[in-house]
Amino acid sequence: MNGCNIFYCSVKIEFIHQMGIKKSTMGCSSGKPVLTEYDKDYIANQTSATRDQVSARYEEFLKAHPSGCITKDEFSSMIRTCYPGIETDSLERHIFRMYDTNLDGCIDFKEFMVLLYIMSAGTPEQNLEQIFRIFDIDGDGTITWKEMRKIVTDLFQLMSNEDNPARASNEAIASMAFDEMDADSDGNITKEEFIKACLNHQTISTMLAMKIIDVFVPDDERHK
Repeated sequence: MNGCNIFYCSVKIEFIHQMGIKKSTMGCSSGKPVLTEYDKDYIANQTSATRDQVSARYEEFLKAHPSGCITKDEFSSMIRTCYPGIETDSLERHIFRMYDTNLDGCIDFKEFMVLLYIMSAGTPEQNLEQIFRIFDIDGDGTITWKEMRKIVTDLFQLMSNEDNPARASNEAIASMAFDEMDADSDGNITKEEFIKACLNHQTISTMLAMKIIDVFVPDDERHK
């Protein structure tokens, strides 16, 4: 299946976000969400965009999301539009977790812009740091076998015949991926182990990481 970029389906904007971003300071004026000067500076400092460009992109964002954030329902609709006929509930939850860094239940402009830029224009290491957060479901800094099996199961329906030529089961794929990543065989995969396995082009590890990247980067951009 060719990946459909859910975020290009909505607001066509690209920027960046660092892990651990503090809660948004965006305010409200006369019922309309406002991007503060701090927010403009933060995004401009993290990207090649000017403050004026940030402001313009924010206006685009508000046209699609007048409340100033993407709700879970809106996010669900965006995913389902790009993956018609596929059960996407689990995928929605995992990708939503990547964006909602302050865990307030919605994706604000800063969260949206910043993560999208990392996934579409960041370094491989930056990409993988974010992808690790999807696999580390409970956020404790490691990936357990249970978490690996859950993620592989939820991504399994997105895998093409090319991704899985041997028609391996989701359980088998999870096992192979875990073995590739768990370098010290201690039963837990650290972020460093995860990144190293993917950067070393371990077959299953790389394939799983690319299934996440496919969500963010359009086919024509990825194959340039």
